[in-house]
Amino acid sequence: MTKHSITYNLAQKSWYQSLRKEFWRKPSRLTALKVVIACIVQVIPFSIFINPFWGTTLSLGTVAAALAETDDHPKGRLKALIITIISFAITTTSVAILKPYPIIFGVGFISSTILFVLIGGVSERYRGISYGAILIGIYAMLGLDKNMDWYLQPLLLCSGALFYGAISLFLLYKKPGRLVEEQLSRGFNALSAYLEEKAKFFPISENKESNISSKLAILNVNVVTSLEKCKEVINNYGEEVKDQKELAPFLQRFMLLQSLHERAASSHERYEKLKDKTEYKEILEGFAELLHQLSHASKTLAESMLTGQKYNHPVSIAWIISALEFEIDKLPDYDRELLELLLHNLTRSHTSLKNLYNPEISTSIPRLGQDERSFWKRIKDQLTIKHPRFRYAIRLSMCFLVGYIIVITNNMEKGEWIILTSLFVCQPTYSETKKRLFERILGTLSGVVLGISLVSFMPTFAGQILLILLSIYFFFYFKNSNYSYAVVFITIYVLAGNNMTANMGVEVMLPRLIDTIIGAALAFLSIRFLWPNWQHKQLPTLLSSALKNNAFYLSEIWDEYKYPKEDDYNYRLARRLAHKSDNALTLSWQSMRVEPKKRKRALDNAFTITYLNHVLLSYISAFGAQRDELKALPLDTESIINTINLTLKEAASRISNIQPKDAEVKVPLLKPLLIKLRDQIDNLKDSKQKQQLRLLYNIAGVSNKLLRESADVVK
Repeated sequence: MTKHSITYNLAQKSWYQSLRKEFWRKPSRLTALKVVIACIVQVIPFSIFINPFWGTTLSLGTVAAALAETDDHPKGRLKALIITIISFAITTTSVAILKPYPIIFGVGFISSTILFVLIGGVSERYRGISYGAILIGIYAMLGLDKNMDWYLQPLLLCSGALFYGAISLFLLYKKPGRLVEEQLSRGFNALSAYLEEKAKFFPISENKESNISSKLAILNVNVVTSLEKCKEVINNYGEEVKDQKELAPFLQRFMLLQSLHERAASSHERYEKLKDKTEYKEILEGFAELLHQLSHASKTLAESMLTGQKYNHPVSIAWIISALEFEIDKLPDYDRELLELLLHNLTRSHTSLKNLYNPEISTSIPRLGQDERSFWKRIKDQLTIKHPRFRYAIRLSMCFLVGYIIVITNNMEKGEWIILTSLFVCQPTYSETKKRLFERILGTLSGVVLGISLVSFMPTFAGQILLILLSIYFFFYFKNSNYSYAVVFITIYVLAGNNMTANMGVEVMLPRLIDTIIGAALAFLSIRFLWPNWQHKQLPTLLSSALKNNAFYLSEIWDEYKYPKEDDYNYRLARRLAHKSDNALTLSWQSMRVEPKKRKRALDNAFTITYLNHVLLSYISAFGAQRDELKALPLDTESIINTINLTLKEAASRISNIQPKDAEVKVPLLKPLLIKLRDQIDNLKDSKQKQQLRLLYNIAGVSNKLLRESADVVK
């Protein structure tokens, strides 16, 4: 039987198709499998035929290379691999040569840490490489043996990294677009979760509205973060391909994700106004089902990009829309107008997904924002004590310095585990560090208990190898989804590796646990006392930025309406900035919740501002989502928009310029405009104009509430 016939027969088996689909559905499985394959080829033969130390050291190089890897085009990945191996070689060789000289080594180690962290701030590609270089250096410190040749460990670590890099690069060349598809699928999955939560609005009680809106703000962070990562990966690919038309399919999906997100984030009215009318219960439940189905469609599209199967749009969506149209036509004018824009908005999302393979033909490729600064300019911009990256570099290096002093003064064997723990736990913000601290300690404790049990259960050499391979697989499988689980498996990996090389895995775990606690404590103390960046102090700046970017977004929507352009880059930039500001407020509120009690000033105020800003953004998004369909607007629409924009900008300026000595700041309000709009709406006969004015009234109304609340922020 030929190879082709075997492949064909397998392809016909339903179980094979199901297994294949399930494997490709989660990108973490491929990453974990790549690492395990590289480790199998190295660990098993070298451990059996040469020395277990060789096998485990090669696997450490593999792990470091996998952790340093970033999403890039094959050509970019090749460049990154070359730089990675060179940096790994320099780092590990420096450790081998300088470790016997503690003072010289300490100065070099701390200086290189600061340098690597700053280089990592240049781009995502360099961030992975610099992190891997620091990590491989600590691995080299842990594995150094005075009785071995100085060059052996650097050679093994770099060989392990190179072997994994070659496997990963080969697989990427087989399917170059895979990494973009993975990022896009994450975006559509995040959008699916957002739509699923938004379905809870129909119907909704008024006392639950703020809770759902705050959850939506948090889920919006995931969508916008995914969009940013998609843009970054597409830009990386764009730097390497000769013909930009190769990016067209990815850009089409990216633009689709952006437009679907804008419509999903839209709110036209406060729909709880209809909840008390029992005759509307079925209509509201119909909207909930429509959002559920659109969520399912987004999830299905995400899976289709990963599995390579054709996307099939759910036919049920068209049925639901038809039923809603039929029922809405029966409603009185006022109530019908409340729901028509929403249905139209969701219908456009349905149409976009339905026509996925027949998109509108564009004569130009849309531009994406890029950082035009040179490498050295990006480094220079970080060289200020106010820059978060520079502060992080100082904090991390201080952790390493104190940890290193503890190790050498107490002559601790393998005490560099303290430094390794500090690397994993120390994060750029207080909330992230606190979260990592508990995850690391809990994961290590669980890993010790589980690892000792497994080592006792599988005491043979083959059992130790199996344990190493399984723990590596599950570490990478859970690395991005559940850090606590990942720590459990990396602890088991260390335990099994020590047991295989020195037959003392169980004995070293108590010292490792103590080292973990010390390293985690150092990381926590560094962020607690070195620029903790308490969020209540950042709130005025973040709010000012949000107000300014909301005004910019609204202004660009109006500009697009007046002067439609094929390349709507400025509009997309304004939308992106508004959502990034909204995310910053949401993350600030989340961080404030885990800060020390006496630092939780303005927590309630921060929640209200986060909620109101997200509601405002949803109304502006609704206005933007229909910018190409705005017709017969009232004559003074431009004046209304200008009034809102000027008021938001003036408030942003006053808030950003407030000084601590100022007793209060007077924030401008929009009450006169609201009264004027209310009168206009009451006197209008045209239902379409009335819908548009009501949307502007909602934008002005929420803006006014946000401005009133902002006065308390600066007190």
